[in-house]
Order: sequence, then C-alpha cells, then structure tokens
Amino acid sequence: MSEVVAGIRIPDSQLAREATDLLREHGTPLLLAHSLRVFLFGAIRGRHRGLKVDHELLYLGAVFHDLGLTAKYRSRDHRFEVDSANAARDFLRANGIDESTAGVVWDAIALHTTPEIPWHKRPEIALVTGGVEADVLGDGLDEIPAGDRDAVLSAYPRIDFKRGIVRAFSDGFVHKPATTFGTMNSDVLERTVPGYHRPDFCELIAANPLGG
Repeated sequence: MSEVVAGIRIPDSQLAREATDLLREHGTPLLLAHSLRVFLFGAIRGRHRGLKVDHELLYLGAVFHDLGLTAKYRSRDHRFEVDSANAARDFLRANGIDESTAGVVWDAIALHTTPEIPWHKRPEIALVTGGVEADVLGDGLDEIPAGDRDAVLSAYPRIDFKRGIVRAFSDGFVHKPATTFGTMNSDVLERTVPGYHRPDFCELIAANPLGG
C-alpha cells in the first residue's frame, strides 16, 4: 500500500518506483526529501485550488526536477533544468510513454525556475513549480494548511536544507556558469563562487557590434 501524507497518496506504480530509485541512486538524501516535499506541497496546492491533477505526472516532474544537478545527468552546456527535463523524457520514452505525456513532464521540469509562466499551463506543470516555490522560497504556504504542512515536514524533514540546497545548486552548475544567464541561478554563483561576476543584460546590449 502506498504512503499517504496530508491526505495525498504518493504514487506507487512501477514507473513511479523506478523513477524514485533513480533519484535515490544518483541524487542525495537532501534532493530526495526535497523532491517528495515538492510533490506533496504541489498536490496540496492543487487540491486547494480545485485543480484536476494527474498525480503520477506531477510526481514524475517532482522526482526528476533536480536530477540535472547530479553527476549522472548534468551536461557541459545546458541549463540544469533542461538536463533534468531531458533525463525525465528519456526515462519516459524508454518506458513506452507517448511523446505528448513525456512533453508535459518535460515542460513541468524545464519551467520550474521560471516565475509565473508555469501557472498558465497544465496543472501538472504549474504544480511542480508550486511545490518548488513552497519548499524553497515559502511562497504559497497560505494554500497549505498548518496541519498538512506539519505532516509533510514530519514525513520528509528539512535537514540543513537552506544551506544544502544552495550548495547542491552551485555544485550542479558551477562548471557551466554561462547557462545561468538570465535566471535566478546566477544568484547562487554570485553567493558561492568568489570573484564571479554575472553578465549584465544592458551591458550586452551596449556591446552589440551591430551598433546603433
């Protein structure tokens, strides 16, 4: 019987179990607990909003959303969100999932650090972001009753999470700083990498050799 936390049943299909096993194998306990909280917080926010949600797709998006930070899945030249999304799509294709469904999970993951836009797409896409916003930033906690919040944190505690997630981000893309341009990920490098100077959009416009 699958686990139920705050009235939300955690998906326990073969596909969900295999995805979780990949995260356990290649991620860290911090990323595993964070990803489960993302699913639960996202699902609770969806329940609060009365959304019709495919919980398995939401779960797969949550489980894979940070795998692009890991040594197994990180590339040399893509944003970590794209690496995570590509890992999920490859996994789903290998398991015979159709391209349309795999595309929903890809979008959910690729957009999870892009403010606002996911909320204008399918619930599974919106709620991966909604879960991330709640767990990382505390946004949307007003949609999560205190008792449900306590149940999630009891099941999957935030052990040294604030420091640990910043470190995980930095370790995941410090080798490819150019991929953080235009994203909040550049904040991480500015905080963790001595001497890092983020590119400035206005400076790039001024330096355009086309003139004018």
